[in-house]
Amino acid sequence: MSLALPGPIVSTEWLAGHLGQPGLVVVDASWYLPAMARDARAEYLAHHIGGAVFWDLDRLADPASPLPHMLPDPAAAGAQVGALGISDDDAVVVYDGSGLQMTAPRVWWHLKVIGHERVAVLDGGLVKWRAESRPVEGGPVVRAPAHHSVSWRADLVRDRVAVESLVGSDHTTLVDARAAGRFEGRDPEPRPGLKPGHIPGARNVPFPTLVASDGTFLPKAELEQRFRSAGVDLEGPVVASCGSGVTACVLALALDILGHRRYAVYDGSWAEWGARNDALTEGQ
Repeated sequence: MSLALPGPIVSTEWLAGHLGQPGLVVVDASWYLPAMARDARAEYLAHHIGGAVFWDLDRLADPASPLPHMLPDPAAAGAQVGALGISDDDAVVVYDGSGLQMTAPRVWWHLKVIGHERVAVLDGGLVKWRAESRPVEGGPVVRAPAHHSVSWRADLVRDRVAVESLVGSDHTTLVDARAAGRFEGRDPEPRPGLKPGHIPGARNVPFPTLVASDGTFLPKAELEQRFRSAGVDLEGPVVASCGSGVTACVLALALDILGHRRYAVYDGSWAEWGARNDALTEGQ
């Protein structure tokens, strides 16, 4: 019988109690911006949760796209996941080392896009796991390659053309996960050549505001309040964006925790929108 996951997030207690069981794959999805001066792969090799494989956000992506870590085409996506040793029948728990749930939700969303529904994010991630003195190990983990089929969930993804059609919509809310300074155009973007500001009409829910000091997601009532106070209509569809389609997935996961299933992620996000000379923007 396949291992059942309790929901879109699992606690450190749950993972500790199920670690090593057949059919459970743990994934380290750590990734950091250059300005953070952290080497995700080196940190993984030094210490990771037992049996965890490393998901390279930039390598498990579309190599032909000029945009960072874009979704690959369906055939490549299935082959990449299978090469990590993840099969259709596995339950997957993803974590990262940021302490802010920065990148694990991106892999959670990526797997859901290809039709892998039995995936959850470790609440609190590696930081909480280690703070609780739970065991870690070093060195690489290589699983035997597996077959992974693809049932593409197009409803979870939006491209530039789709987002352009939503500007001015009173049916769908656009919501941006970047910090307020970047959203408002006051602070520079970490990637050169991008305009300041945000997509017209978008609301701002900076992704760290959804996470408590221990890296766990806020209680449902507080998550709902964060979205509603930003003007996000939780009764209608929501499309999340950010700098490059990564932390937008934190918003998508928070919506899933709330039971809101009508969400999608703009994969290109500001890396695509802000690079266009003809792009409409708001902000300073």
